[in-house]
Amino acid sequence: MTMERFLSSKKYIPFTYKMMIPYLILVLLTDILVGYIAYTMLVESRTEMAETNVRTALKQTRNNIEYQTDEIKRMSNSLFLNTNFQNALQFRGEPLENMLKMRDDIVPYMKAPLQLYGNKLRLALYTVNESMLEITGDEMSAPIGRSDYYVLPSRTIENTEWFKSIVTNNKDSVWLQADSDRELGNISYFRKLVASNAAPAVIGYIRVTARIDELFGSFDTFPVDQGLDLRLIDRTSGLTLYEQGAVDKQAKQDAYLIISEDISLSGYVIEARVPHTYLNKDASRMQKVITTVCAISFLVMAVIGFLVARISGKKIKRIVYLARSFQEGNFYKRIGFPGNDEFVYIANSFNQMAASIQELIHNVYVQGIQKKQAELDVLQAQISPHFLYNTLSTIGSLANLGEVEKVTQMVQGLSKFYRLTLNEGQVYISLEKELEQVRMYLEIQRVKYADAFEVYYDIDPEILQVPIIKLILQPFVENIFKHAWFGETIAIRITGKRLGDRIELKVIDNGIGMRPDTLRKMRSSTFQTGSYGLKNVEERIKLRYGNDFGMQIGSYFGAGTTVQIILPVENAEIREVMGE
Repeated sequence: MTMERFLSSKKYIPFTYKMMIPYLILVLLTDILVGYIAYTMLVESRTEMAETNVRTALKQTRNNIEYQTDEIKRMSNSLFLNTNFQNALQFRGEPLENMLKMRDDIVPYMKAPLQLYGNKLRLALYTVNESMLEITGDEMSAPIGRSDYYVLPSRTIENTEWFKSIVTNNKDSVWLQADSDRELGNISYFRKLVASNAAPAVIGYIRVTARIDELFGSFDTFPVDQGLDLRLIDRTSGLTLYEQGAVDKQAKQDAYLIISEDISLSGYVIEARVPHTYLNKDASRMQKVITTVCAISFLVMAVIGFLVARISGKKIKRIVYLARSFQEGNFYKRIGFPGNDEFVYIANSFNQMAASIQELIHNVYVQGIQKKQAELDVLQAQISPHFLYNTLSTIGSLANLGEVEKVTQMVQGLSKFYRLTLNEGQVYISLEKELEQVRMYLEIQRVKYADAFEVYYDIDPEILQVPIIKLILQPFVENIFKHAWFGETIAIRITGKRLGDRIELKVIDNGIGMRPDTLRKMRSSTFQTGSYGLKNVEERIKLRYGNDFGMQIGSYFGAGTTVQIILPVENAEIREVMGE
């Protein structure tokens, strides 16, 4: 197999499919980049939104605390500024008078603000006046279940640590956790009651105790159930007075976003700890959605690219098929594409090229064959009279000698030889007929040379019916008699066998052979002989069968010559001529 055949039969990947690889890589990288940007922006937006919601909820909580504490301060102010209430606290009389004074001037002023305040409070009045009656109310160590008021002597708190701290530091109007407030989740507002007469003096103390969770308000806007933590912190001591929500103790500090808001309570701050998992709680869902969208986008673009490549690939495949047909010598095929694009232009160019090549073949190749055939016909016309003249001269000599039988043999052989040579003008004859023509030629020569040579045939029977161009073997046999015979006798051997899709014919003699320089000139086609043109036989073979076929001559001076002829078993021209 030649290199051209190997290249033409080699499988190839269409260019459009090769372009699919960078196209798909580009689409994939684009989807990844767009998906990453979209995911990042959505996560940042979601994080900012969640953080904004937490900050808004924290501000609402701060506003609610400040509103509630302001109401408690106003409640204490209503008692602090009430002169009747102050005078009643300073009244000292009989027990009955004290009871009436409490019923008419103290209890009403204490009950009124409790009824107006929406949440549950404990309003405790600690009096310096020992003559005042006591009102104990609910147990103060129990959780606040309802709004209640108390009137107690100041001595009940004088020995407590929290009261001593207030007196020592000369504080007033402070928020603190006193007694059981920390355990119950309460906070108290404590202030002095001072008489407004000419000699100001402490006449008592007011303590308003509230539940911290009621101060914070509703947690509907603050999602503590999703891992958030809300705390009230005493900034001075660093203690947490109240905490709503649960914090993962195993989590790292940077796992939370800490947001704090100062409140009007001096020394206190509310703080929210927000886990990043809450801020990014929709990240995984958004990642799945974006991944799905990008995957669908990639698949759609891949399908579109594949369809485009397939449509273009079909056109390119047809062009490649046409190019291979041209390479194999088939210039009769044409290709046509609808539309108005590059493929149409290429197809038209191919069609024009094929037409031009066909015309060139007709003007050059076909005319060259006709010329060679004409030269062969002229050569045959020149040689045939010469051969006929020599044969008739021999017949005349034999007739003069009275060799009637030999004259008869030569005349019959000559007749049959010309009948096979003419062969009704056909170019191709079977190998069997070609060998018969050679036998007739040798029979004529045998009469002439009086059996001074021997001929041996070794032909494979299966190739006898293979069609070949005529006058392939006879010129080489004739050349033996003209140039190779040197001596009394000579032997000729003619062989033929099949080699795959080819046949090999050989004409072998044991004549004088050729010198190396003579053989070299003959192989280079520069040697001109006076015999029937051996070069013409070579050219006829290549013109009919192609450059892969022809003849080779091997010779040893003084030992003989071998001519090898390689022909195909069949080709397109043989099938056409033989009518197959």
